[in-house]
Amino acid sequence: MTSSTTVHSPLRLYGRSGELAILDGLLARLWQGDGGALVLTAPPGLGRSALLREAAAAHRPRGPVLYATASPDERGPHALLGPAPGPGTPEALLARLRERGAARPLLVCADDAHAWDPASRTALGLAARGLGPGSRVALLIAADDGPAFAGLPALRLGPLDEDAAAALLDRLAGGGEGVPGGVEGPLRLPGVTGGLDPVVRAELLREAVGNPRLLTGLTRRLTPDQLAGRTPLPCPLPGAEGVLAAHADRLDGLPAHTRALLLLAAAAQEHEPAGAGADALLLLRAGTRTGLPRDFLDGVLFGSAATEGFLQRAGSRVHFSHPLFARAVLHHAPPARRRATHELLAGLLAETGDRAAASAPTGGHPASPGAPVRSGEGPARPAHPGARAASSASPAHSGDRPALPGTPAEPSGDRDALPLAALVQLSCAAPGPDAVLAARLEAAATAPYPHGERSSALCRAAALTTDPPLRSARFAAAAEQAALAGDPDRARSLLARTGAAGEQSASPGLAPYVHGLLALRTGPAADAHAALIAAAALLGRYDLRRALDALLGAAEAAWVAGDTRGYLEAMDRIDPTPYDRAFASYRAGMCAVLAGRTAEGHELLRRCLEPMSRAAPTTETAPAALLRAGVAALVLGEVAAACRTGARALAAVRTEGPDALLPQALEHLAYAELRAGLHAGARAHALEGLHAARRTGQPNSSVHLHAVLALAASVEGPAEACAAHCDAALAGAGPHGLAQPATLATWARARADLAAGRSDEAAARLGPLVRPGPRQGHFAARMLAVPCYVEAAVLAGRGAEEAGELHAAVAEFAGWTARTADPQAPAQLARCHALLAPAEEADARYAEALAHHDRAGGDFERARTQLLYGQWLRRRRRTREARAPLRDALVAFQRCSARAWAERATGELRAAGEQVPSVRPATDGALSALTPQQQRIARCVAEGATNREVALRLSLSPRTVDHHLRNVFAALGIRSRTELARLLGPEGP
Repeated sequence: MTSSTTVHSPLRLYGRSGELAILDGLLARLWQGDGGALVLTAPPGLGRSALLREAAAAHRPRGPVLYATASPDERGPHALLGPAPGPGTPEALLARLRERGAARPLLVCADDAHAWDPASRTALGLAARGLGPGSRVALLIAADDGPAFAGLPALRLGPLDEDAAAALLDRLAGGGEGVPGGVEGPLRLPGVTGGLDPVVRAELLREAVGNPRLLTGLTRRLTPDQLAGRTPLPCPLPGAEGVLAAHADRLDGLPAHTRALLLLAAAAQEHEPAGAGADALLLLRAGTRTGLPRDFLDGVLFGSAATEGFLQRAGSRVHFSHPLFARAVLHHAPPARRRATHELLAGLLAETGDRAAASAPTGGHPASPGAPVRSGEGPARPAHPGARAASSASPAHSGDRPALPGTPAEPSGDRDALPLAALVQLSCAAPGPDAVLAARLEAAATAPYPHGERSSALCRAAALTTDPPLRSARFAAAAEQAALAGDPDRARSLLARTGAAGEQSASPGLAPYVHGLLALRTGPAADAHAALIAAAALLGRYDLRRALDALLGAAEAAWVAGDTRGYLEAMDRIDPTPYDRAFASYRAGMCAVLAGRTAEGHELLRRCLEPMSRAAPTTETAPAALLRAGVAALVLGEVAAACRTGARALAAVRTEGPDALLPQALEHLAYAELRAGLHAGARAHALEGLHAARRTGQPNSSVHLHAVLALAASVEGPAEACAAHCDAALAGAGPHGLAQPATLATWARARADLAAGRSDEAAARLGPLVRPGPRQGHFAARMLAVPCYVEAAVLAGRGAEEAGELHAAVAEFAGWTARTADPQAPAQLARCHALLAPAEEADARYAEALAHHDRAGGDFERARTQLLYGQWLRRRRRTREARAPLRDALVAFQRCSARAWAERATGELRAAGEQVPSVRPATDGALSALTPQQQRIARCVAEGATNREVALRLSLSPRTVDHHLRNVFAALGIRSRTELARLLGPEGP
């Protein structure tokens, strides 16, 4: 193609802003008279050509463009400059390029230059090395990531990130603007008017692995009904043939030994988890068996021999440089040879057994605690219900996945003992449906194999199944295992293959059950409750274990929504007789507590803690049983026991799985640590849980963990972190009806307000949570917020006007204190009485509270009581007496890293006449001339507080605030609050 040919530029390239900036820099230097060369390397389909076209379109107004496409008749230097009049040497090519760029800057684009003949590639590479400052020629070369142009400046293109791929997919479906890199022609798909179905969207993005050309091909081959989710997706998805063929083009020129090893490596990955690569020792054995030279195998698998950039080694694992290369190798191989390779690997795996299974966790699917991990008397939330509750509730249950109705009887013979990896390889070699092999795969897909591997095996079993009901049931079982593996998108994709709500399935309740489990972690709590109740009714006729899990999940959904009736409805449907004593006691105890029979419920729940004292693992110390015990401990107020049990539960989940349960285990432990005053540990575990929730696609768990982090930040700060976590928790809790984290987040924000001296705001937030009414907080968290509400209302001067509500709240808190074993509750109750007591009784009440603190321990709550006591003494002009409790409070707050609270204590201590170093950074400029009290008042006023609000915040009279403020204005030479706010803003001192 010559410069006279028009090369159209796309409207937009997705996910290539960094690459475009580099090209812009190259063109800017060219326009200033300094040329150069750049090689764009990438596997096929990632947008090399689109970037060349973009650069050509940007340069054309400034100068000529020479462009050679990938067409066979347009490859080589002649496509750029026409037939050479003399010898086609690199020097001659460079001279001709310089001549063409003498008048105006010249851009040369060589697309798919790796496909040129060797002599032309050499000439182009040497000419590129001769360009540089003063050449007025820039050369852009697009090639694969082979060695053709090694040594030249290169820019390697990676796959599109998730956001860019999603934006491209929206455009392909008709919802966006612009076009993807490397895609030409009309993109709007007719008939897709309702938008992409979320399940279809996730499956397309997963299959395309960030390759824009592949994503375009897959999307264009689906019908509007398939894109909208009205009909199931085909399996496998069509549309990848072109990209795979382009990847496979490089294979034909490789040596026979290299091609054979690549086929073995691609086939050996089929039984491995995604991204795990292939076992180098297995490849060595397979290569030796097929006759590949040992020195060749040693050099590639364990040495430094190259495979043209296809394979990479990481320890004992061998990976393809890009996953599409592995798919291309399998796609390119003749079917007979591919089947023979899979059969060879199956035989080798059968000979040695399955090392992966031997090293896998022995549990694999812990039971659900099923009941709220937030106690009936304190916030707690149930753990993953789909994690085989019955298997740890009763020794009578093995914990393995029950056989699906309609499954053929297992065949006998030596082949039955094949490990799962060997069966997967045989399934890859199967020429068509195979009922016997499908039954073997299903039977083998149990513990100790990880849930992800079980899901893959069950999916392959479904693909080999011709009976529609049994095929649907196996896809549903594969979806369940994918959900337990922490891959909800994959689970939804598999559910979509079961038909409408699991119709015509051998397990009619299985698909609704998995739908309910996914809704529990990702959707509205009310939807999850209804779906799981319905699924339990269907499953109860033939699958008691899953029916139990469904009811426990429904109870959890009701719990987080604050639906007491829904919780009791779900738990009442469980027949406890088949299960062990601890589980039966747990169920009866939780129901009794929520029904108001607290003493009876506590007596039953104490039985759940008894097995936890055993050192040896039992069914009662499986992850689910440990989580239930942690719930029971929190209901009872045994926070130390809850921490111990939570730590054991977390260790069990890490050891036994499933991955989907990890966020809940971390959340439960973090919450128990908060209740115990271990804020730093709670923050660390909650942050890990938040990462795990995001990795496993559990937004509802993220909401709960944000609430826990907000509570930790309300103690440790900073205030901005607390506000951010509160906002995140409330944003997710509202749409999904998660009342529990919404209550905790509101409490956290109010506690941060108290730390900053904003008692009015804190009282306004907490009043509706604590008092009866439609805005009342979650039943498991209300009582925990009462001490903060009483403190905020009294400090805000609402003690008289809200006396009735305050005394009613304290009376209810007193009843709760009498029932719970929480060590902080008696001290908090005495503190509430002290805040509301007349002056002549308050001293004794504070002394009583501090005595309770001495017995309970806990720096933070004791420091809060000392701060309030010192503040009360100072208001009574007993400043000398006030200093000791204020000083103790400051030290305690500093010890537990409660920075905002320490600053509040510092201010009170200074107001009591003691010199204390500032917690804030030293102030520069004019403010250094102010007294510490004046600085505190100035900062409050700059934040927008009125004189009355400043007085309440600093425990001063409004007249004193007014007096100090006039002195502040005089000292700073200002005349208004606006000037003061400007002075103390981001640009001020």
